[in-house]
Amino acid sequence: MEMNTRLQVEHPVTEEVTGIDLVREQLRVASGEELGYDQDDVHFSGHAIEARLCAEDPAVGFLPATGTLVAFEPASQPMVRWESGVARGSLVTVAFDPLLAKVIAHAPTRHEAAAKLALALERLHLGGVTTNRDFLASTLRHDNFLRGDTTTDFIERFDPPLRLELSEAELEWSSCAGALWLQGERRVNSVVLSQLPSGWRNARLPSQRTSLRLDDRPFDVDYRARRDGSFDLGERGVARIHDWSESAIDAEINGRRASARVTRSHEHLYVQTLRGTATFEIMARFEVRHAKATPGGLNAPMPGLILDVRVKAGQRVAPGETLVVMEAMKMEHVISAPHAGTVNDVLVTKGQQVDRGVALLTLDPDAVSEE
Repeated sequence: MEMNTRLQVEHPVTEEVTGIDLVREQLRVASGEELGYDQDDVHFSGHAIEARLCAEDPAVGFLPATGTLVAFEPASQPMVRWESGVARGSLVTVAFDPLLAKVIAHAPTRHEAAAKLALALERLHLGGVTTNRDFLASTLRHDNFLRGDTTTDFIERFDPPLRLELSEAELEWSSCAGALWLQGERRVNSVVLSQLPSGWRNARLPSQRTSLRLDDRPFDVDYRARRDGSFDLGERGVARIHDWSESAIDAEINGRRASARVTRSHEHLYVQTLRGTATFEIMARFEVRHAKATPGGLNAPMPGLILDVRVKAGQRVAPGETLVVMEAMKMEHVISAPHAGTVNDVLVTKGQQVDRGVALLTLDPDAVSEE
């Protein structure tokens, strides 16, 4: 029989349903005190569910993710238990476990606990690092999860959404709110004619335009300041900013008023919605030339350490053959040949630390016969 006397990751669930502080009790016993109660004194109340918020990307097989948390702000409501060692500005690397926070909800029923936990996760203002937050929230709201059908193959059987899926109305409101927040930032930072209203002109000129992109979808928001302080958004209607700050905006857009947390980090804008954080890329007014991807290149799927390079330039490989072995967050990952071909160039060496997306090697595919 194994006796495990340490506290487990899930001990807050026990604490929530029993009202017993396990950490306190463990310290008391370690100090030589008696436990002070027996099994008959332990009573259960309601239901508790814990979620592990991790720095990982569900869309690519839950591989570890790294970066800087440019936004990390739990909402004040609903009241749930947050246990975390990170904050805004924390650097997430491959040197530690990807667990960012444990979030625990307690309620009279399991359905209420699941809804409470999902809402707390959705209201977390989060940006800078890819996490499993959206996947957790969609799972907690899934009908089969609420019915208790939560076997180990739950993901394969029911395929809960891995990423935030906003409605058209949510996309329109959040993109317009983001564009209006940016115009406010420009006015605050203006050093020339800062007393003039945003977008003011003394003639009939085109509206101002802010271009954003969410994933691969562009959002071009045109706006023109009106005499009463509101903004004409063209086909999107009329908008009015009731309050603006460096971290939020309170705006009424086409008759719908809401407040949203907003964070900007370089060319990314994080706008809080009712169901999560929408991450927009701020598009440059003029096209910027970027380095082209390496033809035939195989890239690192995550940041990590190169454990082994099993091929060399000029070597022929078969489909599925192991090319490179990487280590990230205590796990080994194999980079295999996607097709038959010849290794053209090996760009990494054993023991090298690489970032996500770095080219590892180039592979020329075999020519396909036309016969």
